[in-house]
Amino acid sequence: MFRVQTLYRTCTYTCTALFLLAAPAQADMEVARDLMEAGEYAEARALFEVYARSGNAEAEELIGVMYALGLGVARDDERAFDWYLRASLKGHPGAQSGLGWYYEVGRGIPAPDMVRAYLWYALSAIGGDPDALISLEEITPRLTVEERARAEVLVDDYKGWMYPFR
Repeated sequence: MFRVQTLYRTCTYTCTALFLLAAPAQADMEVARDLMEAGEYAEARALFEVYARSGNAEAEELIGVMYALGLGVARDDERAFDWYLRASLKGHPGAQSGLGWYYEVGRGIPAPDMVRAYLWYALSAIGGDPDALISLEEITPRLTVEERARAEVLVDDYKGWMYPFR
C-alpha cells in the first residue's frame, strides 16, 4: 500500500510541476500573438521561433502565416508552405487548411495537386476547422473519380495516426 501511495504522490507532483511550467509558455505565446497583431513582427517572430524549435505547431503555423503574407519578412511561398507542412503533420487544423490551399492553387510547389489539396482539407475538417468543409465542397467537383479515390486512401492513411480517436 505504501508503494502505491508513493507512486501516486510522485505522479501528482510531476503533473503539477508540468502544468505550472506549461502556463508561462502559453502566456508567452499570447505575448507573441499580441506583438504580431500590433505589427511588431520581428519580436513576434523571434518568440514564435523559440516555440517552433521545441515543436509547437501553433508557432510553426504562425510563422507560416508571416511568410505567406509577408509580415515582417519577405513574402516567400516556399517557406510558408514548409512551415504550414511542419504544423500540419502535428495535427494543426488551421495549418492543414492553409496547406490544402497551397496545394489547390499551386503556390510554394511546382504545380497544383488537387489530390493533396483534398487530403489536407479533409484532415483539417476532421481536426475541427469549419472552413475546411467549405473548401472540400468547392474542390470535390473538380476531382475525377480516380483522384477522389486516391485522396480518400491518403486521408485514411493519415487519419489513423494523426487523429486516432476521431
